[in-house]
Amino acid sequence: MTARIKPLTRRPAWRALRAHYKDIQERHLRELFAEDPKRGERMTAEAVGILLDYSKNRITGETVKFLVQLAQESGLRDRIHAMFSGEKINVTEKRAVLHVALRAPKGASILVEGENVVPQVHAVLDKMEDFSKRVRSGEWKGHTGKRIKNVVNIGIGGSDLGPVMAYEALKHYSERGMVFRFVSNIDGTDFAEAVQDLNPADTLFIVSSKTFTTLETMTNAQTARDWFLNGLGGDVKAVAKHFVAVSTNSAKVSEFGIDTANMFEFWDWVGGRYSMDSAIGLSTMLAIGPENFRSLLDGFHQMDEHFRTAPFDRNLPVLMALLSIWYNNFFGAQSIAVLPYEQYLKRFPAYLQQLTMESNGKRVTLDGTEVDYQTSPVYWGEPGTNGQHSFYQLIHQGTKLIPCDFIAFVEAVNPIGRHHDLLMANVFAQAEALAFGRTAEEVRAEGPPEGLVPHRVFEGNRPSNTLLADRLTPTTLGKLVALYEHVVFTQGAVWNIDSFDQWGVELGKVLAQRIVPELESKKEPSLSHDGSTNHLIRRYRKGRHEGF
Repeated sequence: MTARIKPLTRRPAWRALRAHYKDIQERHLRELFAEDPKRGERMTAEAVGILLDYSKNRITGETVKFLVQLAQESGLRDRIHAMFSGEKINVTEKRAVLHVALRAPKGASILVEGENVVPQVHAVLDKMEDFSKRVRSGEWKGHTGKRIKNVVNIGIGGSDLGPVMAYEALKHYSERGMVFRFVSNIDGTDFAEAVQDLNPADTLFIVSSKTFTTLETMTNAQTARDWFLNGLGGDVKAVAKHFVAVSTNSAKVSEFGIDTANMFEFWDWVGGRYSMDSAIGLSTMLAIGPENFRSLLDGFHQMDEHFRTAPFDRNLPVLMALLSIWYNNFFGAQSIAVLPYEQYLKRFPAYLQQLTMESNGKRVTLDGTEVDYQTSPVYWGEPGTNGQHSFYQLIHQGTKLIPCDFIAFVEAVNPIGRHHDLLMANVFAQAEALAFGRTAEEVRAEGPPEGLVPHRVFEGNRPSNTLLADRLTPTTLGKLVALYEHVVFTQGAVWNIDSFDQWGVELGKVLAQRIVPELESKKEPSLSHDGSTNHLIRRYRKGRHEGF
């Protein structure tokens, strides 16, 4: 599939964009809007209840035409078909990439090596639903007969970031009679703080690890097991009533003391950072209930179908991806700020950091050739309006070009007085200020001392997208997450990289396993690292024994 595609910088559309960039790079959004009074209406796309206004980007209709041509020349349509068909597009691990199957409706057919995996997905969903209903109703009892009040999810990476984000995003819909905590960091403080006010007798732990060998997760799981047994008198039979697993390794799960009947499966065609709608989302289902969880999946599926079928020039993920490529590869912008004007989405930028940068932080193409262009930008952000009193100064008047994605909702989840109108006024004002700025003449008209004029000038011409939806619901959250998943997919297709492996996380893990016994050894170890690492290990060991 990829052999027929020219290297990126040799594609005709890329060359056309390079020439076009020279013509447009100095043009200001003030000028572009003045030339086209209907631009703000024309440069929008709407699908599945989400409006994308991309008019405040440094583009013309010709730019969009060339970008869409680039997507076509990159084989994007074939790549989309390959993913939805279950082809092994994760080439370095020889795996299919089928998070879209996790939200496919019953009756759909998605094949992996000739087998329809959709029935497997729904069998696990049904098992999750049955378990969630029993826990939420109080039918499931702990070892001492108490109902479960506390749920602690233990995972890391995609087994943590997705569930944490979803819980915070959908907290309004959660069961408020239960407490939900999340442990991921191997720093013992994370676990200690998560359980410091909990009672082992009414606490359930979800241990999420595909192999049940992940160092951080299993270290925290063992600590949880010890904490639990110490609190309940050491009866190991109690573990089975207070621990469940999301894993594929039944032997390790059983060895830990978990009943494999309470093991929830997922598959090697589900990447960790794409897994929040699989059994990894068990804590989400426990929090918001099975009906809301299925609404979340429906939102995912609606965006999947839009991405799969919509023309590229009206396709929300494709347009957003192509615009990010335009700034990343032609303007040299190194980051994208994601700015949700919804407090419940406070963990959404952190979730996107893994989704985007672990996926597309790559330096070689699918065939192993080193790239000669930039790949993933840095994604970051905070909720508005908090960010306005923090880093917006740099976005408005700094020396770096930072494209922004504003995310906002017509209706408040918690309508209180004027709050939502004030919030929305800030969304629209920030995008307007970034685009059009304020000239020296406009500043002088306000009458400040001349020496202040340059300090109060806003250059403008800072690009942004605005995403507007009706209300943050489980369905809407599914649409938003799937939107960015497919942005990542489109970027990877254009850059011709494997968005679905993550070899970059491996080396540090391997070296850490080598260093652990050197730190714990009672005898002075023989060290063979570089001079800096050797010195730090010795200094740490000395501090442990003699004080820092």
